[in-house]
Amino acid sequence: MTATAPPPARQILLMVTGLSGAGKSTALQVLDDLGWETIDNFPVRLLSGLVAGGDDTRLAIGFDARTRGFSAEAVIALCEDFAAGGVDIATLFLDAASAEIERRYNETRRPHPMARGRPIADGIAADRELLMPLRRWADTVIDTTNLSVSELQRAMRERFAAPTDDSLTVTITSFGFSRGMPPLADLVFDMRFLDNPHWIPALREQTGLDSPVADHIEGDPAFGPAFSRIADLLLDLLPRYRAQGRSYLNIAFGCTGGRHRSVYSAVRAGQVLREAGFSLTIRHRNLGSRPADPLERR
Repeated sequence: MTATAPPPARQILLMVTGLSGAGKSTALQVLDDLGWETIDNFPVRLLSGLVAGGDDTRLAIGFDARTRGFSAEAVIALCEDFAAGGVDIATLFLDAASAEIERRYNETRRPHPMARGRPIADGIAADRELLMPLRRWADTVIDTTNLSVSELQRAMRERFAAPTDDSLTVTITSFGFSRGMPPLADLVFDMRFLDNPHWIPALREQTGLDSPVADHIEGDPAFGPAFSRIADLLLDLLPRYRAQGRSYLNIAFGCTGGRHRSVYSAVRAGQVLREAGFSLTIRHRNLGSRPADPLERR
């Protein structure tokens, strides 16, 4: 029997772009640490000579509106040509709110590269307009507005580290909607349909880790049927994510303040998934937050 030849290697190309000040340099540094070959601000007109098919190199190219020969439409057309030629290509776009980018530039006292003597806000607006076609076209968009540098680094590692096996590492986070959504969540479950223990004086200072709060939530007629469906959904979806090559998955449970319903739901979900053999970490983002009536709208 004649041995079947292995399929030809396909080069992996990641185009990394985004607004100036949104974290492109940090993203490229993490990719370099992960074993990618990284090049920043490489002239667009020279890309065709750099990208050679049939090579299994993981190559990350950083570029933005300052890159020589930049044109969003030309970059998109070039990437489509690469894909047609057998290159596995993806685009990562780093974004952030304009006010946050302006704050970052003011803190570092660096001039915005697109401002050219004008106010920073004008430079950010011009940058956003030039890059908007790439943001719409990108496979992955990471909004860094509320991310620390370490959180952005973690997000990059979770998305772009080479898988070492077929395991799936799960992070379950409890949080309060009144204190902002977790930026890295893949699946979010809103538990605010449950009765809020905050409004029971004996339970207010306790959390979802305490037995009286747990008993109160379990006693809510809505909890059992809803959580059973959530658990069934997770047990169905997680093996599918793993089969698709995902190495990390972030699941979030939210309530109003992030101290009662979301905490207990995250713990219960962790029990279900651990019993099913998944490796996981549970984080309670707002567990230490002070109870505050104005935040507890429902």
